[in-house]
Amino acid sequence: MAVETKFVVVRKGEEKMTFASKKEADAYDKMLDMAEVFTDWLLQSGLELDDAQAENTGLFLAEQKEAVQHILRTSKLPELEAKEQQFEPVIENAETSETVSIEAEEGKKIRAIKAA
Repeated sequence: MAVETKFVVVRKGEEKMTFASKKEADAYDKMLDMAEVFTDWLLQSGLELDDAQAENTGLFLAEQKEAVQHILRTSKLPELEAKEQQFEPVIENAETSETVSIEAEEGKKIRAIKAA
């Protein structure tokens, strides 16, 4: 019998995502904290956004933190670089307990944002 350790990010009593390492779970939790602050800031800004739009935009900004920081520092878009990466991240959907493996095809180039 195998024993597995899983780290689950829980928000408002709801399981959001499951990770194999504490470091990844903490990083995701921190990103969700940032998204929540962005969402609150957008709702207070006076822009005509409904809650879903503000939440989606806040989450996008938090996920793209490095690009946002680069734009704020340089007033320029970050350069996109094609990098070859071989990885197999595994994402578990907490709502359906479904595990999805994402595999990069051999030799396929993946675009990444390079921070200054």
